[in-house]
Amino acid sequence: MLYLYNTLARTKQPFRPLHEGHVGMYVCGPTVYGDAHLGHARPAITFDILFRYLQHLGYKVRYVRNITDVGHLEHDADQGEDKIAKKARLEQLEPMEVVQFFTNRYHHDMEALNVLPPSIEPHASGHIIEQIAFVQKILDKGYAYVSNGSIYMDVERYAQDFPYGKLSGRNLEDIVTDTRELDGQDEKRHSYDFALWKKAAPEHIMHWPAVFRYTEQGEQKELHSEGFPGWHMECSAMGTKYLGEEFDIHGGGMDLMFPHHEAEIAQSCAALGHDTVHYWLHNNMITIAGKKMGKSYNNFITLRQFFSGEHHLLSKPFSPMTIRLFILMAHYRSTLDFSSEALEAAEKGFQRLAEAYARLQKLHPTAKGNLTAQRSNSDSDLTGVAGLRQRCAEAMDDDLNTPIVISHLFDSTKTINSLADGKATISEADLNELRDVWQTYAINILGLQLADSASAANSNTAAYSGAIDLLLNIRLDAKRNKDWTTSDRIRNALTDLGFSIKDTKDGFEWSL
Repeated sequence: MLYLYNTLARTKQPFRPLHEGHVGMYVCGPTVYGDAHLGHARPAITFDILFRYLQHLGYKVRYVRNITDVGHLEHDADQGEDKIAKKARLEQLEPMEVVQFFTNRYHHDMEALNVLPPSIEPHASGHIIEQIAFVQKILDKGYAYVSNGSIYMDVERYAQDFPYGKLSGRNLEDIVTDTRELDGQDEKRHSYDFALWKKAAPEHIMHWPAVFRYTEQGEQKELHSEGFPGWHMECSAMGTKYLGEEFDIHGGGMDLMFPHHEAEIAQSCAALGHDTVHYWLHNNMITIAGKKMGKSYNNFITLRQFFSGEHHLLSKPFSPMTIRLFILMAHYRSTLDFSSEALEAAEKGFQRLAEAYARLQKLHPTAKGNLTAQRSNSDSDLTGVAGLRQRCAEAMDDDLNTPIVISHLFDSTKTINSLADGKATISEADLNELRDVWQTYAINILGLQLADSASAANSNTAAYSGAIDLLLNIRLDAKRNKDWTTSDRIRNALTDLGFSIKDTKDGFEWSL
């Protein structure tokens, strides 16, 4: 059974969906005012793995990942310009030009990382009506107030009926103590209240007309406001629109736990009277020298810079699959510290997996092998192959433990190499099982494009492969004639040029 760490419960829990055979999952997507960086890649890959694994388990998954294109202000305390509107002003563009440009680039980067597209990708700007209706529900329940044309969540009033801060583990007293009053926040009753709807300043580019009904001191009133929804509102409105008033999983980065996800819970409880999400999942941060990577810290490296190597912290370009493996080699709930050296290690690891996968496809079975890919009855499995499927499944069922899955695949490469070198044999049934496990876990679930890597390597070397084969066949003849001087000279020369030469029982293998 699949166990997932539920942030709300602070423990691993068995995953039981609301509706048998079906899963509803919502994940916070990017605010599209700049290129995606490594910090954006981690949640995308984390929840891509969950999406893939749930489908592998047989679930029909509706995966919703939003695009934030309005309402995300520069400061989480409801201050500053809209991030997209500011970018548009500086670049002298329409806001939707900015949105379209960076959304296209985000999709391109996700495709390069082999991140599957979600089932639905709603834009905040395309769901203004739903957000207005959600705000109205909160007003009707008495958990919000109108101030100077804007509408704010009355956190103190809400906390009388619902526990505010239960996701992040904060209580209202701590929040009051830790939250300082900010200049320009006098239209709020308290600094910890948050915007549901903001009246647009005259210079604000993106705004919509809305009419709200509310009661003030027993009198029915109407607010006609030209404005835009608060940042937190989009996820509450779009999540319930596409997944229902209750759904299974909500995911995102740990940095969104407070205030964003905490505000989502408050909005849903205030409007609907109950929690919406059953399992809250959060990936941890990527850090540089121990500090969170992010645009607000100006210490981020975009994915395109990784792919090109054009950044002073990078020793070289790194492929999308190296980035993907780098992220998967750490558990999604652990902090992942970036360094060029760590990426180089991931690059070597990916190359090792790709080479093993290529060798696996070339293996030939024997009538009776001395290795088995079935579950071993022995307590110790010296081959790294017996029971591989079950060990990988157990790791994935344990809160998506991808580092353990990868370690099992690495262990099995030793056996694949032994088989390729003629030091062991395997039957046809067991070879098919081994190939299927690699296809299932390395490619289908982990999303590693091992076959594409082998094809690319073959394509890059096709122009001179005939010459290399000729040299190695000459070396093979020299070895048969015990002309070790010629044999060593050819091998050493090719090694100096960057070729890896491996002698096999059938002759040789080489790679660049």
